[in-house]
Amino acid sequence: MLNAFTGAQVRSAEAPFLAAGHGDALMQKAAHGLFRVALGMLRSAGHSAISSTVMVLAGPGNNGGDALYAGERLLRRGVAVTAITVAEQVHPDAAAAFTLRGGRLRHLTQDNLPDLAAQAARVHLVIDGILGTGARGGLRGSAAELVSTINTRAGLRGQRSLLVVACDVPSGVNVDTGELSDPVLFADATVTFGAAKSGLLVSGGALAAGELNVVDLGLFKSTPAATAPEPAMRRLEAHDVAALYRRPRTGDHKYTRGVLGIAAGSAQYPGAAVLATGAALATGLGMVRYLGPTAVATIISAVHPEVVSSTGDIEDARSQAWLVGPGAVEDDAQARRARGAIASGLPVVVDAGALPEVPERVGSHVILTPHAGELRTLLASRGIDVARAAIEAAPARYALEVAQLTGATVLLKGFTTITASPTGEVFSQAEAPPWLATAGSGDTLSGILGALVATLAEDDGAAARLGLPAGATWAAVAAAAALIHGLAGERAAAAGPVVVSGLPVHIGSVLADLLAERP
Repeated sequence: MLNAFTGAQVRSAEAPFLAAGHGDALMQKAAHGLFRVALGMLRSAGHSAISSTVMVLAGPGNNGGDALYAGERLLRRGVAVTAITVAEQVHPDAAAAFTLRGGRLRHLTQDNLPDLAAQAARVHLVIDGILGTGARGGLRGSAAELVSTINTRAGLRGQRSLLVVACDVPSGVNVDTGELSDPVLFADATVTFGAAKSGLLVSGGALAAGELNVVDLGLFKSTPAATAPEPAMRRLEAHDVAALYRRPRTGDHKYTRGVLGIAAGSAQYPGAAVLATGAALATGLGMVRYLGPTAVATIISAVHPEVVSSTGDIEDARSQAWLVGPGAVEDDAQARRARGAIASGLPVVVDAGALPEVPERVGSHVILTPHAGELRTLLASRGIDVARAAIEAAPARYALEVAQLTGATVLLKGFTTITASPTGEVFSQAEAPPWLATAGSGDTLSGILGALVATLAEDDGAAARLGLPAGATWAAVAAAAALIHGLAGERAAAAGPVVVSGLPVHIGSVLADLLAERP
């Protein structure tokens, strides 16, 4: 599991090392990690050291020092490196080492800004060391103009020829929330020091960071468990899913392997129920029961004959968990079933059309799966007016707010999928490719989640296997569903545009690979 912390938490962990005089050693380790990633990026792009050109953008603090020391190491390898200092002061020892190795320092002024920006836009790689974790707000003054001009000249990431590696955090990214303050020089990779920062796992920060590399400085290794800081955010990895997933056991039968009831679909949107049931079956569980209109049940029986279909009520269908809401629009019977499932006391995934049926307060076993617009509606129904754009800019903040407001677990869909528990644990998954931004993708995610919930409904040790408190159980399960969904989409996208109805075969193969991981 990848644990991420706020900037203040990391600085607090650094403080004893700095007080003991180990500041230079930490900086050298950080710089070496940055150098290794930068050199690897050049080589991967087909550039040899002696033919490569690099521009270091150095700010006034330790971040600028890290970048200059990394530039000095590149100079040793024969790379042509120039550094632009954006403030009057610069880390003196790093600047001295850089110039002693033959590097050229140029101080940014209004007069030379166009020329330096043009040079930066033409090099093979830029190291962004302007702002670090202690910065407040975005770039200002000539530094902001420099980055804006580089963006204009070099183009957006994916369209430009130069590579960008960010030192600790891309300048202009809020290290805690991931919110962006324009301009931001979007990175192809970010090398962050000590620990992952929460703002690099979420929202615009994850997009701006590119590939995340963490250089372990040993900050938390000597901290006693009782005083260790609680991560601000977590990200599940493959071995976490392997530890969480309930494999079939000798002696199991369909009822012990998890029975999921699904009340989804309507005359207007029958396909949502088909997609959700197909994804649930592919995730692996003992049985799926479907409740809904006869016409939808007929389609499901034809596509998925394993599903037991009925037009009855929640009370008549023996299940261990429920999924309600996908495609259930303007259907009074499905709304009634949603209310019954939420009131049943069983774990329940509440999606789309069932979200308006959620009462003021529920338990963490009720898992809400809105997108930003639906989360805005949930907040508005409780007297809180928030723009959708604000939710998209800071999804972790608002997912956690709704979790604590309602008592539910919240899975907020987006570029990064955020899951939050009412007890404060937050997870962020970013495996999903852009190809999954298509109709029916959310129904598939809900089916995966419903299946996992059904198989773990009676497993009291699920959170403990991941070293998490019991209150984080359903948030972790929701994060696992997002991980599986994203990897299945990535696998499907390898062959071109994703057709959501074809995802179940990839869900199965992804799970097979995940379960091969050692828990």
